Amino acid sequence: MNLKKHLKFSPVHWGLLLFVLTHLLVLLVVTKMDPFFEEKEIYVPSQPSEEVVWWPGEVTTPSGEVIDVPAYSSAGPVVIYILTVAVIMGLVLFFIPLWLLKLLLRVLFAALFAWGAFIVSVFYLPYPVAIAIAVILGAFWFAKPFVWLHNLALVASLAAVASVFGRFISPWTAMIVIIALAVYDFLAVRFGFMTWMADRMAKSDTLPAIVIPKNRSGWKLDLKREGVTDILEPKPDARNYSILGGGDIAFPALLTAAVYFSQGFVPAIIIAAFGLIGLVCAYVIQAVFLKGRAMPALPPIAVLVFLGLLIL
Repeated sequence: MNLKKHLKFSPVHWGLLLFVLTHLLVLLVVTKMDPFFEEKEIYVPSQPSEEVVWWPGEVTTPSGEVIDVPAYSSAGPVVIYILTVAVIMGLVLFFIPLWLLKLLLRVLFAALFAWGAFIVSVFYLPYPVAIAIAVILGAFWFAKPFVWLHNLALVASLAAVASVFGRFISPWTAMIVIIALAVYDFLAVRFGFMTWMADRMAKSDTLPAIVIPKNRSGWKLDLKREGVTDILEPKPDARNYSILGGGDIAFPALLTAAVYFSQGFVPAIIIAAFGLIGLVCAYVIQAVFLKGRAMPALPPIAVLVFLGLLIL
């Protein structure tokens, strides 16, 4: 028996593994946040009630406290903000010259990855060490964005974003955001907007997505020098890489964080498990019905986490 052959990970396995890794990082961060804030005497507003908060205003927390909910904790402004960012990003990708797009996105991603590394590490390490890790990671990625480094940096950043914003919104508000983005995701893929954006960003050497090579050597690919050029290849066998959108991981992780702050550790794990099942369903649908063609992963994930939230 060729044990090495049987232990070989496919892109599907890697996608599921990185999904799990992101949620593990979220759970490691969220369990430290409130004790950290109390120790440092940092005031953080309470999480809103379980009801969906559409617009800023006064609401009651699960503990009975009446608080004023800002825009970043309300479903309406958050959904509008995210969709507006997507539209603006599309316009920027269309009009801006490729050389300038490369520079802007590389600086933006380096800053995002540094911030993510800082958030993930600061709750466990001293400030100077966390800052050093952030600076080194951001600078290293900017100079040598290897696929393996890009994926790990993106996973840390997605976990950081989900943990921070999950602290300020209720689970049902997070669910509304996921449903809205699942509809957008479906329409964007159906009409080609999402694949066009992915191709344009791939040409700029940056992708807000997990890049999963089919061959082991692909993990050493330098995105800055070679890039991922075959993501729009219609035949799956002709592609050397597959991608898993950052939003397909980030928004389920956001719900996991929100559930943790609202209901506790075990319910958060349950939601994470439902999200993982949703991603498995997406891969099954892609393999069986679409024969490997591109499909939005967020809709099936949204359905499963919605069922999980109803059960909770």
